[in-house]
Amino acid sequence: MLKDMVGSLGYFGAIVLVLMVSASVWFRMAPTDPTVWHTDPAHAEPGPGGIVMKVKGGDAQAPVFFDKNSKELLKRLDAIALSEPRTKRVAGGPDEGRITYISRSLVMGFPDYTTVEAIPTDDGTQLLVHARLRYGKSDLGVNSARVQRWLIALGS
Repeated sequence: MLKDMVGSLGYFGAIVLVLMVSASVWFRMAPTDPTVWHTDPAHAEPGPGGIVMKVKGGDAQAPVFFDKNSKELLKRLDAIALSEPRTKRVAGGPDEGRITYISRSLVMGFPDYTTVEAIPTDDGTQLLVHARLRYGKSDLGVNSARVQRWLIALGS
């Protein structure tokens, strides 16, 4: 079978295939340390391959939800996030006021981390968000699109 594969792909193609499979296994098996990723979004700095939504200094203004207290808002967001394919909770929970998720790409299993924190305000609840990639310099807008999907679902 290997000889047939090498014959149809050529040696270069076979090497590329082995490297891609190896990288995919590495990305999926690399350990996730919650102490590294479960951080305060208010102190996050904007960078490539992600989005920071906070009160000042982020990529975008943190949205305020007027009709929910912080725990209810995070419970609803938690359900929305966990309904996404290949997304799991890494740390925290609605009762803690902060949750960090890992979402993996379909083919290679690249991990992206999203931390959300709900802050009670006089007007309602402000949602701070820090979504970022673990490997590389660009996520091709995936993190921002995911956060926007979650916020749209949260607002409906």
